[in-house]
Amino acid sequence: MVVTEGSSPRTVARTLTPALHRLAVLIGVIALIAIVGVVLSTRAVDDLTEGLQPASVGNQAVLQDLTDLESAVGAWARSGEPGALDDYQQALARLPGHQQVVAQYAAADAPLMALVQAQRDAAERWLVDYAQPRVQAPGGAETFQLRRYRQGQRLFEQVRAAHQETAALFGSRVREASAAATWRLRATIGSVALLTLLGWLVVGRSRARLLAEVSRPLVALEGVVHQMAKDPTVRARPEGPREVRSVALALNDLADAQSRARAVEHKVTEELRVLDTARDDFVSNVSHELRTPLTTIHGYLEMVAEEFEDTMSPRHERILEASRRNVARLKTLIDDLLTLSKAENRATSLEAVDLVPLVRDAVTDVSITASGRGIVVEQDLGEHPVVVLADRPMLGRAFLNLLSNAVKFSLEQGRVTVSLRIEETDGRRSGVVTVLDRGIGIPSAELERLGSRFFRASNAVTNEIAGTGLGLRIVQTIVDKHGGDVRIDSEEGRGTRVVVRIPLQSDG
Repeated sequence: MVVTEGSSPRTVARTLTPALHRLAVLIGVIALIAIVGVVLSTRAVDDLTEGLQPASVGNQAVLQDLTDLESAVGAWARSGEPGALDDYQQALARLPGHQQVVAQYAAADAPLMALVQAQRDAAERWLVDYAQPRVQAPGGAETFQLRRYRQGQRLFEQVRAAHQETAALFGSRVREASAAATWRLRATIGSVALLTLLGWLVVGRSRARLLAEVSRPLVALEGVVHQMAKDPTVRARPEGPREVRSVALALNDLADAQSRARAVEHKVTEELRVLDTARDDFVSNVSHELRTPLTTIHGYLEMVAEEFEDTMSPRHERILEASRRNVARLKTLIDDLLTLSKAENRATSLEAVDLVPLVRDAVTDVSITASGRGIVVEQDLGEHPVVVLADRPMLGRAFLNLLSNAVKFSLEQGRVTVSLRIEETDGRRSGVVTVLDRGIGIPSAELERLGSRFFRASNAVTNEIAGTGLGLRIVQTIVDKHGGDVRIDSEEGRGTRVVVRIPLQSDG
């Protein structure tokens, strides 16, 4: 450094040190505020994503379990089939786990805990006073009792009302947590920006006195600051007097703190984007709301059919049958929409799953439908386990969809073949499930549209084969989430081959 006449290193130090001391204090305060803000923002985001969100999702799962229980009770009451009791027991087994997740979070929130307990009490009353006695009693249309049915409906409406209050409070808690995280981040950024401005005001007031002694280093730092506004990765190079070097290092610390703050802002933005996907739950919520009135309509149609059996005119019988058919079609569409919504939006929970029993169960599920049309389902699943990392219920639904389609589009007295093998391609070992039918096939001009929502082949429409056009879309979504792929080869009039590949656990 060049010292001008009348100056000395000690004079320059006396001139420079007080200003740099003040600036250093401001830099320290900025860094402290940035660090505290980052910690508080991160903690708020963690509370939101690791505590509140899973509890809110668990609360929705409780309603799903109760809805499944109601559907199973209704199915038992209408048909008396053992499969309805199996569905009831499976849903009943899932319910306590989801209730426990919600209760664990709500334990520290007295108003929320009160609503959660009220919801649990309403569910318990419905189970004890209606559902459990109903599934223990004989099933079938002939056992229908209007008084008992209305009691069950009244109790379940209490369950739904209790859940609506709990869900509303969960939503309020989510909004409050999101607002708190956003406010903390903005307060941190605003404080840092304000103190940074104050720091530059201090530098500006001292610049006239310091210009002769530290002109070049300060001009260089000024240029770095302007570059940081365009490129956050730019850092100052410490040079010049010790005090100026300290400023450069502090400026770099500030830039690093701001980079961390931006990283936290990005994380909060991503979490908020996840919350925005709640609008996708619209389809799911609407589907849930439609299932109950459809079940009620179906029950009333069965009552009409039973009460006026052998007394209706042919015209009225046709109207009643058309109503039944369309209610069943709407229920199938709602179920498929719910399954697709779950497959597309929920995080996949993976566990070690053996594909052999999973595929065998799917074959068992379609065997009754197949045998009713004289269709033989052949299976060749090998003798050794084929273990993959999978979400068991979702992957099982994918295989059931494939086999159901194969049976549905097969000709009378036809044959469906299911095989399971382990294959290696490019050093990657996969479990390969192949489903082959000899049915109506798919026109070649329509193969490119396979997998799009609501697509149905023209020959399926012509032959009046029922379907929603969502089955294959559901399969592809589920398989994609498992890191696998689906390949379809089809020829009209000859049949269809579907090959599903899922990476083995050892390769995952």
